[in-house]
Amino acid sequence: MRERTVRIAALLLCALLAWPLAAGAVEPDEVLDDPALEARARSLSAELRCLVCQNQSIDDSNADLARDLRIIVRERLKAGDSDGEVMDFVVSRYGEFVLLKPRFNWRNALLWGTPVVLLLIGGGAILMRARRAATPTARLSAEEEKALQDILQKRS
Repeated sequence: MRERTVRIAALLLCALLAWPLAAGAVEPDEVLDDPALEARARSLSAELRCLVCQNQSIDDSNADLARDLRIIVRERLKAGDSDGEVMDFVVSRYGEFVLLKPRFNWRNALLWGTPVVLLLIGGGAILMRARRAATPTARLSAEEEKALQDILQKRS
């Protein structure tokens, strides 16, 4: 029983020690003095992809490029840019890939529409195959039936 208690205490201690790591990668020198601007910066950086890690937002990444992007976002906000202007600036500089949620436009419409098109094609193919299987076969004529009976009797 004592061993179990020690294990639980050790797990809790590890969880408490790891808790600050989950706070994100924003360093204290990056944090803006204005809480409203800092909240906007955090919101924007949560939507931007780290180009090094590629599966993390720049808010969660410790990569140097992510730090540079966080600083750019904060500088643009301090300069008075709106959220949209900041995002447009970063996208114009690094490309659409920097967005964690890509925008819908004519260039990526094929990407968004392909699953729907494939489902429609697959559904149509299944429907056509089901219709072919459901069509009744033609009955044998009297001559064909007599010939079939003759063949079956010869084999027996």
